[in-house]
Amino acid sequence: MSRQRHEQQHGQKHQRKQERQYEDERESAQRTHVRVAVIGAGFGGIGAAVRLRREGITDFVVLERADSVGGTWRDNTYPGCACDVPSHLYSFSFAPNPDWPRTFSGQEHIRAYLEHVTDVFRVRPHLRLGHEVRRMAWDPDALHWTVETSGGVFTADVVVSAAGPLSDPKVPDIPGIDGFPGEVFHTSRWNHGLDLRGKRVAVVGTGASAIQIVPAIQPRAERLTLFQRTPPWVMPRMDRRISDAERWLHRQFPATGTLRRGLLWGVREIQVSAFTRQPARLVPVEALARLHLARSIKDPGLRARLTPSYRIGCKRILLSSDYYPTLTRPNVTVVSSALSEVRGSTLIAADGTQSEADVLVFGTGFRVTDVPIAERVVDGDGRTLAEAWEKDGMQSLRGATTAGFPNWMTVIGPNTGLGNSSMILMIESHLNYMADYLRQLTVLGRGTALAVRPAAQAAWNRKVQARMERTVWNSGGCTSWYLDAQGRNTTIWPGSTGEFRRLTREVDLAEYDILRARVRADASVPAVEAAR
Repeated sequence: MSRQRHEQQHGQKHQRKQERQYEDERESAQRTHVRVAVIGAGFGGIGAAVRLRREGITDFVVLERADSVGGTWRDNTYPGCACDVPSHLYSFSFAPNPDWPRTFSGQEHIRAYLEHVTDVFRVRPHLRLGHEVRRMAWDPDALHWTVETSGGVFTADVVVSAAGPLSDPKVPDIPGIDGFPGEVFHTSRWNHGLDLRGKRVAVVGTGASAIQIVPAIQPRAERLTLFQRTPPWVMPRMDRRISDAERWLHRQFPATGTLRRGLLWGVREIQVSAFTRQPARLVPVEALARLHLARSIKDPGLRARLTPSYRIGCKRILLSSDYYPTLTRPNVTVVSSALSEVRGSTLIAADGTQSEADVLVFGTGFRVTDVPIAERVVDGDGRTLAEAWEKDGMQSLRGATTAGFPNWMTVIGPNTGLGNSSMILMIESHLNYMADYLRQLTVLGRGTALAVRPAAQAAWNRKVQARMERTVWNSGGCTSWYLDAQGRNTTIWPGSTGEFRRLTREVDLAEYDILRARVRADASVPAVEAAR
């Protein structure tokens, strides 16, 4: 090789090195370091932000991919959208709302409540809207997370993921659906620009969203076809307007609102054992549901198709007083089979039934047991959280922290869902755990991290799964979204909310290894050592 060519190549290498160094320096300059990065601005994320401020921590950001707060209550705007948990229980204990308009409030009121909490507790300065998280990578040398978003790069000592299990819709891959000539959308992505008047509408699914949508859109549709793979158990919805006198009382005497919330909570705590230990105690509840069905549906053939074959409670018990009556309307057809194929505008069920439709609405739930956020979390060895969970399903310690991913927490993680009460109770329990986790890191000093011991996580999950075996969710004879592809229940908490709060009140350091940054004498490069 000639000297001139060698010098040329050397110069090019030097130039590329300088360019890479420049890019690294520029990226580093653009990075923002925070103590805590919170992912998501729904109930979990806003609750985490409020708790951080109340703990005296203001060095944090809330990263939200959308342009406003609200989470699932921002995304789900379908007709009839409302909560099936009483309003006074579906709100933060630290932010009671005396002005709920109904006993079961609608989507617009719940979202307005979250906006109010965001303002009252001064969370807005911490919001980074339009910042979709693309990747979170643990740096084992620096002991921090690098969070890449669509709006910039952040580094954080601790990441709190509050993305929530009801964030990303699940739509089945139906053969021929790409050739459907009409509108197709999921309930959580409702097309409000579409006028359903005179349209033949098909709704796929009979979950909590579908039983609210069907009564709301039936009067407008020319024809409504409901594809029912499995009939749900439905109880009457005891919804009513909260009177002005009640609201005045709660405003003037806040203790009355606290008492109301406590009574609602207590009733549900009493019910827990029927779901978790003694499913036979649900027989009277099932009798009431059968009575509700019999009173609403006089046609014995239709009533038979709407009667579940599994024990009540195995799937979530749905609340509606107008769902059954809507199914008896002349323009409504119930297909007792799943949608299996689409041929143009013709929808073909698994039992061969054919229907014509102009609009296809999927009420098929969300990616709960394979949460997409897990594909974006990367440990120090380049392994994603999704890969870590691939073999044995979603697992964590106390539903909050996961082995192999130090200083990374979830609000509403594996096995923290509920079948009969308010998820806000579980969120607040995790916020207690988060607060103590950060206190422990403060006591341990800068340059430390907590890493879950695999043995501690395994022991916790063995106990959870052992208790799960006798619950109605596992023994009730149904297949539900609580179960993953291998039939494991990685979603539901098999106990009471009071028990979960006790178990997450504080961090047990015996369940963690303490990682401390140290400096190598030979190269002055940060390294890590584990302390027990």
